[in-house]
Amino acid sequence: MTDAVDEAFRTEWGQVVATLIRVTGDWDLAEECASDAFASALATWPRDGVPRRPGAWLTTTARNRALDRLRRGAAESGRLRRLAPVLEDDSPPAEEDAVPDDRLRLMFTCCHPALPLEAQVALTLRTLAGLTTPEIARAFLVPEATMAQRLVRAKRKIRNARIPYRVPPAELLPERMAGVLGVLYLLFNEGYSTERRELATEAIRLARVLVSLLPSSEAGGLLALMLFQESRRATRTEHGDLVTLAEQDRTRWDRAMIDEGLAVLDEMFADPGPYQLQAAIAACHAMARHAEDTDWRRIADLYELVAELNPSPVVELNRAVAVAEVDGPAAGLALVDDLRAELPGYHLLAATRADLLRRLSRHQEAREAYEEALNQAPTDAERRFLARRLVELTTS
Repeated sequence: MTDAVDEAFRTEWGQVVATLIRVTGDWDLAEECASDAFASALATWPRDGVPRRPGAWLTTTARNRALDRLRRGAAESGRLRRLAPVLEDDSPPAEEDAVPDDRLRLMFTCCHPALPLEAQVALTLRTLAGLTTPEIARAFLVPEATMAQRLVRAKRKIRNARIPYRVPPAELLPERMAGVLGVLYLLFNEGYSTERRELATEAIRLARVLVSLLPSSEAGGLLALMLFQESRRATRTEHGDLVTLAEQDRTRWDRAMIDEGLAVLDEMFADPGPYQLQAAIAACHAMARHAEDTDWRRIADLYELVAELNPSPVVELNRAVAVAEVDGPAAGLALVDDLRAELPGYHLLAATRADLLRRLSRHQEAREAYEEALNQAPTDAERRFLARRLVELTTS
């Protein structure tokens, strides 16, 4: 029975909180009453069984808790008169209308551009994903008190600035959608680049919600991109050491995630934007059963399209890697050398350059580039990887 409540928490928390925020206008009250509803589920579902519609049961229970809380507060009497008709409404929430709308409202409000980026991420995790303040603080390596204040300030900003609780109008939707997608991808990358897998899992879950409620080609592209990347998680490291894409055991990749990503990309690919193009690049890797089967020509062409949309030296560096696979390491190295002034101190440029020099048998220059990358690398795993490459080059 605990499993049933856990599953309901994962799928219904954001819905319950979103509905209560719309009804009461009070973020803290909504979260507290939602928590009470789930506690009540733990106590009653083992005895009475899981309701046919768990989300409706939880929303009604939370709504009743809110009404009780308001009744107990004499200072809230005027507010109670205003909210009581809605809070006392026993009709179940509409499954295909109000609930999706509320979740979208909450998503766009959490990611409002008036809020600092770190506050957008924290609010999204707290209200939509249901992570506790200590869990969010641990995920981002900040003290719990700091994260608590961050959440308090964000909610105060929403109230004082009268940030509307709504899905943006059509003329603002593309810009605001880009902001929501940016927050989700930041959240995913934070979990993907570290051992905090739960952050990547929540980002994927929220992206699925967004795609189901407000489908767009770029939202689908982001979901597919995250699925392709997450499918390789189990093979990215071995005993804490990095494993390159070419060396990963592809039989251990998560084929269910890859198939889902391919289906989303196939269904929603239109008027390609940055996320769709990056997903298409990741799909080239995902579809290659062996590293030598990778369609590097297509990857190079796709990176060229990405660069046209979002010019960036990092994108050009990735394109250089693909060009090196198609036209040889000398062609790739020429492109990398053109980027050195634009990416000073960037360890991946030095590491890429070192690998291309090694492939050209320019061993002394390769050693110098590996040493440069080793000094610039930000993580222990990357430093160990580069040190191994340097030793291999020295002893070869």
